[in-house]
Amino acid sequence: MKKFSFLFASLFLLAACGPTAGGGASGGGNKVEGDTIKIGMNMELSGDVSAYGNAEKEGITLAVEEINEAGGVLGKKLELIEKDNKSENGEATSVAANLTAKDKVVAVVGPATSGATKATIPNMTKAAVPVITPSGTDDSITVVNDKVQEYIFRACFQDTFQGVILANFAQDNLKAKNVVIIGDNSSDYAIGLTKSFKDTFKGKIAKEETFTAGDKDFQAILTKIKDLDYDAIYIPGYYAEAGLIIKQAREMGIDKPILGADGFGDEKLVEIAGAKNVSEVYYTGHFSEKAPATDKVTPFVDAFKKKYDKQPSAFNALGYDSVYMLKQAMEDKDSADSKDITAGLASLKDFVGVTGKMTMDKDHNPEKSAVVLGLTEGKETSADAVNP
Repeated sequence: MKKFSFLFASLFLLAACGPTAGGGASGGGNKVEGDTIKIGMNMELSGDVSAYGNAEKEGITLAVEEINEAGGVLGKKLELIEKDNKSENGEATSVAANLTAKDKVVAVVGPATSGATKATIPNMTKAAVPVITPSGTDDSITVVNDKVQEYIFRACFQDTFQGVILANFAQDNLKAKNVVIIGDNSSDYAIGLTKSFKDTFKGKIAKEETFTAGDKDFQAILTKIKDLDYDAIYIPGYYAEAGLIIKQAREMGIDKPILGADGFGDEKLVEIAGAKNVSEVYYTGHFSEKAPATDKVTPFVDAFKKKYDKQPSAFNALGYDSVYMLKQAMEDKDSADSKDITAGLASLKDFVGVTGKMTMDKDHNPEKSAVVLGLTEGKETSADAVNP
């Protein structure tokens, strides 16, 4: 009943707010009003995947502060409007409507996750306000039914790219001929990663098991695979479940290499699994100090450590880059109105960020490199850069 009521309320808000958001697509989006440039943040600050949202918030906040200290953009300071989507797709939809219709932001950074980002597309498109998701990797975020979503962009690479990289890493670097897949069947993110891996891997899938977000006990799955003949385990999913799978697998004596995508890239993975269990674990990352993609890495790391007194993660870096991408789009078009930022993002070329040098392709995906990170006892011990 609660789910039905929430869905009804979300649909009502969409109907009520959507058509007037910034005047709708026909009105050309929102325009700069007053002495500041308002940008919105639609992030998972609480709930199941809040670690991603809070990490990206740290990067976003640092970038806004740096830009404002340097004089702002086009003579105006950036004003960040922060909203929590509670790691719920319906709430992300409502936040999108609020940011565009009530707060009149000219652009939005977030959500962090693929499902939440996809949920915001109708409202953001109706409002004609551009969005950058720092880490939403599902291929269908920017292209739906062969149609490019005009206002939707990303700062990260997409799932197809990650799945290909991991399949090649498994067979070329780990010399794996047989792989077990334990995948999250409740998220678009993990489903896409599973497909691209299976499409690329030339060896045998010894067994494929699935779980649902929120699951805690993986003993039954691990018991099924323990005595099979395989060389590695692939876990397409987020840190909460992946951390538990790694912990329980190692405690059962399963010592095979474990592969994952960028969902592994948060310190909570190691906290959940226990550092002693996180060895021979490899995942695709957007950023590494061991394999710096550009000369922006060291200044970013120094500034981040000064502000937050800790090492930055890939999600910190992606949030940071997203704001600077907006800045370059505004400067390229000499305007901070929504329609011009949209055009600037679509034509973004040779942007130098912390996570790489990138040019936006025709599908609104950045052409950039990736890195496969290796962990030993919870610490990064290897980093192999991979170009697209």
